[in-house]
Order: sequence, then structure tokens, then C-alpha cells
Amino acid sequence: MKYAYYPGCSLQESAREFDVSVRAVMKRLDVGIEEIPDWTCCGASAAESIDHDLGRALSTRNLALAEKASPGLDILVPCSACYLNLLKAQRAALADKAALAGANALIGHEGLAYTGKTGRVRHLLDVLLNDVGPKAIGDAVQKPLTGISVAPYYGCQILRPYRVFDDPERPASMEPILAALGADVHPWNMGGRCCGASLMATHKEAALASVGQILKAAATPAGDEAEHGDGADVIATVCPMCQMNLDGYQGQALRAGGVGRPVTILYLSQLIGLAMGLPEDQTLMDKNLVVTDGFRSKLAHPPDVREHHPTPETHRPQP
Repeated sequence: MKYAYYPGCSLQESAREFDVSVRAVMKRLDVGIEEIPDWTCCGASAAESIDHDLGRALSTRNLALAEKASPGLDILVPCSACYLNLLKAQRAALADKAALAGANALIGHEGLAYTGKTGRVRHLLDVLLNDVGPKAIGDAVQKPLTGISVAPYYGCQILRPYRVFDDPERPASMEPILAALGADVHPWNMGGRCCGASLMATHKEAALASVGQILKAAATPAGDEAEHGDGADVIATVCPMCQMNLDGYQGQALRAGGVGRPVTILYLSQLIGLAMGLPEDQTLMDKNLVVTDGFRSKLAHPPDVREHHPTPETHRPQP
């Protein structure tokens, strides 16, 4: 397996632990990634709202670079915002010749042109689930996350508006991977709930309320856990924006809501790396702001009452 790799801006700075852990996990799984040369910002959430042509040019330029350097390879994108922007640009280019011509006119001065000969734009979670598979991930586990309850948090942008590899209303694509790691999946219905996204900069009260609801649901025991558990030990994210809001603004959200308790926030790739026994310099858990003592204790001293059994390569059929 080999992919063209688009890390995106966040993974170079505030989400560096995401990039480092993705690269380390993919190497351990023998998945080849070729970083797209001279890639630039995809436009994130701001460019298109200010200048539609600029937003289109940024994403199309990256697609053209991928096509030139790695023709035919699918494009692996860890960041959910980058994934959505590149996917939207690719779909527009392939469906509308006029849109493709217009986008190419914006990048032609660099000698670039996108023709659609790249593979699909793929999110990291899609690749892990449907290409690598839970069985291969489970086979690579050396330190199973036994006794650790994980709340899978998907956010909005890998689920909506495009229904590609999961159900937007009932996302479950992370669950087979977490089970393969030996973790318990926290039962909740907040996996596809918005974290507030960039409202944290423009309407902070609303964003803090969203974050607070997610944290409360993660910390609240559900089902069989209600009698003997404390809710989730960790929330697994696959989006730098979600990670920033849940991790960086957790204290403010808990104080504003007056309820809840701290919950560890990690990227899915970090959890996979921990279960694989990767060294600290390849998981960078020290970069995360909220890592509770309880989580560290369970990670260091897993219970002996259960054995790890890698999950068979079965999961909910793709929608």
C-alpha cells in the first residue's frame, strides 16, 4: 500500500503530535506514504468565505502537485478540514469541466494543471479501516489498551456533507479499530456532534457549551458502566480543530458548565502508537494538554483479567 501524503498546516505546528504519530504508525504497518512536494495550505475554513477563487486555487494546486508527483495514488489526509476541502475541490473538478478549467487557470502560471489522474482523496480513518483493516492493526499491538474506555469522536467534516465511509448520523468506523487495540468503546451518541469549530474565536460561549456537552457525555457512565464505571478514560479524535477545542479549552468549558471532570484527549494515531508500544518520541503524548493521572495509571498498569484478542476484519458495511 502506498499513498500520496498531504499533512496540512495544523500538523506542522499545533497538531505536530498527529503528524508524527501518523508517520510512525504507518511505518509500523508497512504502509508507504509520499509527502506531496511543495504542498501549501488547503484554504482551511477561512479562504473560501473571503475569496472563492483563492479557496479553489489552493486546493486544486495541491491536487495538481499530487498528480504530478504521485500519479494514480490515493491522497491520504489526516486533517478533517483538509480532507473536506480537497475532496470538495476534486469532486467539483471531476463533475464540472468549466470549474476544472477555471481552477487550472488560477494555477497555470506555475506550470500546473489538474486533470483528475490522482486517486481518491482519503481520510486517515477511511484508510485505516478499509485498506489496512482492524486485523492488521490488531496484529501489530504489543501493549493492548486493556481496561481503557475510549469515546470515539469523529466531529463534523469527515461525516458531512459527503457520506463516504461512515454514517453521518451514527458513525462507527473507529470502533473496530479501537476494539483491535484491546480498548473498550464508550457507548455514547456524541461522536458526530459539532465541537463548535471556529466559533471558539467568534462566539466562544456557544463553542464552550458544545465542548462541555461532549465532555460531560464522555465522563458519564452509560449502560452497564453506570453501576461500576466512571465513563470514558480518553476521547479519541481525528481532527485538529476538534482536538484543539476539546483539549485546549477543556478547563474553560468545564468551568462554564459547572459539571464534568477532566478527560484525556488524544489523536487516534497516538492511541494506536501507544498500543503498538511505540516510543514516546513517536507518539508525543507530552504535547497534549489534558492527559489525566488516571489514564496514565491504566496505561502503565493494565488489568490482568482480560486477554487481548485482535478483532476480525469485520465492521459495519460502508454506506
